[in-house]
Amino acid sequence: MIVFYGVEVSSRLLLGTARYPSPAVLERAIKESGAEIVTVSVRREGGASRAGQSFWSFVQSLGLRVLPNTAGCHSVQEAVTTAHMARELFDTTWIKLEVIGDADTLQPEIFGLVEAARILAQDGFEVFPYTTEDLVVADRLVEAGCRVLMPWGAPIGSARGLNNVYGLRSLRAHFPDIPLVVDAGLGVPSHAAAAMELGYDAVLLNTAVAEAGDPVAMARAFALAVEAGHTAFLAQPLEPRDMAQPSTPVIGRAVLGG
Repeated sequence: MIVFYGVEVSSRLLLGTARYPSPAVLERAIKESGAEIVTVSVRREGGASRAGQSFWSFVQSLGLRVLPNTAGCHSVQEAVTTAHMARELFDTTWIKLEVIGDADTLQPEIFGLVEAARILAQDGFEVFPYTTEDLVVADRLVEAGCRVLMPWGAPIGSARGLNNVYGLRSLRAHFPDIPLVVDAGLGVPSHAAAAMELGYDAVLLNTAVAEAGDPVAMARAFALAVEAGHTAFLAQPLEPRDMAQPSTPVIGRAVLGG
């Protein structure tokens, strides 16, 4: 089990809900993944016309816990305002906080992210910040009230995997008691397994499943990879070695000569 802000969930795979070919495919992919938490863009569901109300009703029918996000926000004010919309629309204090600083890489704007996290935490939100693997930024986010950290593996939708394994490993070591979720950049199930083998608590992905040739099969593949990676971490895998070590001992073997 993993605990986010006092809520226990059994699945360590979180899924986004955008870019799927159809709601039916999304529903089947979620079921195959075993995910219990899905992210939903507030921009997609908001607006005076409630154009996304039918989609929100569909998500509600799945019986999942919703983690609304502030995707597309580029300033503190924009992110905070969007978070308040989310709380009203989805009736939850959970918010995946995104404050984007670069249009090409979609890298978090870390200064605004920390400020927005502090404002929202003080206002009763339970913040899931989309951040980098920077230890100092992570410290500031925890000081601001975040009890979950969501560092990227690589730029959103890039499918590049874990660009900075050293940084992610350092973050895990530095925050042993904080739930850590690799968010963004994963492309194939082996990327998810690698994140879990580092000791991360969960992974969040969207594009890798939604845009696969067969999203349903890919969702299942990621579920298996997450389970395998987490099990491997618990099993304490061997550390890399500089020298070969024979698996069959040679001490005590008879020496045959001519």
